[in-house]
Amino acid sequence: MDIQNTIQDLRDELNQHNHNYYVLDTPTISDFEFDQKLKQLQELENQHPEFYDDNSPTQRVGGTITKNFNTVVHDYRMYSLENSYSKEDLIDWENRIQKVLGNVSLQYTCELKYDGASISITYENGKLNRAVTRGDGFQGDDVTNNIKTIKSIPLKLKGKYPERFDIRGEIILPFEGFEKMNQELIEIGETPYSNPRNTASGSLKLQDSSEVAKRPLECLLYFIVGNNLTIESQYEGLETARNWGFKVPKEAKLANNLQEVFDYINYWDTHRHHLPYETDGVVIKVNDFHQQDELGYTAKSPRWAMAYKFKAEQVSTVLNSISYQVGRTGSITPVANLQPVQLAGTIVKRASLHNADQIEKLDIRIGDTVFVEKGGEIIPKIIGVDLTKRPTNSERTIYITHCPECNSELIRTEGEANHYCQNFYGCPPQIIGRIQHYISRKAMDIEGLGGETVALLFNNGLVNDYADLYELTVEQILPLERMAQKSAENLVNGVHKSKEIPFERVLYAIGIRYVGETVAKKLAKHYKSIIALQKAPLMDLILVDEIGEKIAQSVIEFFENQENVKIIERLKQFGVQLELVEKFNPNATEKLAGKTFVVSGVFEKFSRDDLKKAIEDNGGKVGSSISAKTDFVIAGDNMGPAKLEKANQLKIAIISENDFLEMITN
Repeated sequence: MDIQNTIQDLRDELNQHNHNYYVLDTPTISDFEFDQKLKQLQELENQHPEFYDDNSPTQRVGGTITKNFNTVVHDYRMYSLENSYSKEDLIDWENRIQKVLGNVSLQYTCELKYDGASISITYENGKLNRAVTRGDGFQGDDVTNNIKTIKSIPLKLKGKYPERFDIRGEIILPFEGFEKMNQELIEIGETPYSNPRNTASGSLKLQDSSEVAKRPLECLLYFIVGNNLTIESQYEGLETARNWGFKVPKEAKLANNLQEVFDYINYWDTHRHHLPYETDGVVIKVNDFHQQDELGYTAKSPRWAMAYKFKAEQVSTVLNSISYQVGRTGSITPVANLQPVQLAGTIVKRASLHNADQIEKLDIRIGDTVFVEKGGEIIPKIIGVDLTKRPTNSERTIYITHCPECNSELIRTEGEANHYCQNFYGCPPQIIGRIQHYISRKAMDIEGLGGETVALLFNNGLVNDYADLYELTVEQILPLERMAQKSAENLVNGVHKSKEIPFERVLYAIGIRYVGETVAKKLAKHYKSIIALQKAPLMDLILVDEIGEKIAQSVIEFFENQENVKIIERLKQFGVQLELVEKFNPNATEKLAGKTFVVSGVFEKFSRDDLKKAIEDNGGKVGSSISAKTDFVIAGDNMGPAKLEKANQLKIAIISENDFLEMITN
């Protein structure tokens, strides 16, 4: 008997049974028979370790311990979706699409938006290679060992597939499994989990994969991304993924126009309550991949997709008091403290009141019965007052005039909705908030240091700005509450390691008002160093692509403050990256310097991404849309008619990919 073939036959048979049970929901053998075959395979694998395969069905039981989850850069960025809350929003979205593509025929793929934890799974040669959480969209945590325990995720694919690709999905916890888990906790006197989504998300970061294996998690797949895919549309992609062995929701539907999209939304707004999973909306995508390429992306979202959010659940409760929070910029946020109430799967005790105008507009008073909903089913907010239940002795809410933390007088600039505390360097929440922003994941991502620890360090006089972090010692940290030797060492090492963080993220981290991630990248790329940015005059800043007067003025004001200049100088002395370290590219030239290109269509010799990279490698700039600033349009097959028309109107040169190749090679 050929043991290797016997083992492989058993693996194939068990994989098929797993697929039948967890994906097709049509089991063909009993649980007892399955367990017996799995036990037989385990015994054979133990006797013949030379035939070990980390994608064997026996590996799904887990057992791997992961102390630290490695951060991995996504091969393809995971974008967020733009949200819409009305049919009018979707009509406006289609109008924007038609402006780019012209009056072309459009089809849409409609899919339910499941509420879980996003995951990107890479397959290589048909085998599960790695699984990474969404993270910040650019990078996430490697949770491969935990993902392999989820039985609806194939370890090995069926049929023909690309050599390497990523597939995106949502890790969810069905209601039935969630309720069973909670019942077991209640029976042993433990606190039950709050909602399925958070439980699913938390499961991905459990250190013991055998614990993950015990949870009835599922993965619903919805998008394939990679090079050299032969798939032409989103709907075809869903069908293809299903044939490869993935669990793809059957509720997806192809719509030929917006009316069919609205019909889909109307149907599921009612019927979603009968689904076995949490869902909070519908995702609508332009079906054709060529059209998706033409539409491209904004800084945060694909232009070819939109999430329609179902109307939020609403409850009423009593407003007990109003407190005021101070943010890192000094902005004051009024917060409603509520009688605890169940809302969309969680207990809500607080809700944002936004600003003084909102309080005045709704005439919100302490003691009122208020209507609360979750904006986009995420952040609770008060949307109205039940005046029929207002106490007879209620008094109008008078907005505070002084900072609740440092008692400085508040100001409100004309055109601003918020009040601000001016005590920028003396108000504790502002100082703590700036340091917390500095260490955050999208900024310096300092391992071993969290928001609570920052407050602890500040309150014990160890830090007063983010530059102070680089002078911390293990001996200073050890006496603090909840600090052991190892955690103190991790904190100091994490701070030291942050010196490797690139300049564009440092620029975001230092907290210049209005300078978010995208703006920080543009400024870093343009000025190359903090010194050049510091010296830049207002008009020079305004002329930087997508930097308006508001952002430019904020940058000027930041560097006019001598306290900020001193902190930057200290960061420089500590070795923090304050210059752009550009990767050496031996093929880079400046042949296209000063020229802006727009890429449109499908190409033979380049992928669109490779073409854009070639433009930038040769000193050119890639524009997202055609304007008077565009110098060339590189046109491939299926170029959008709207772009063609606009290029002709503006008399912009339209060149082929061969013309472009000549430009960069001659």
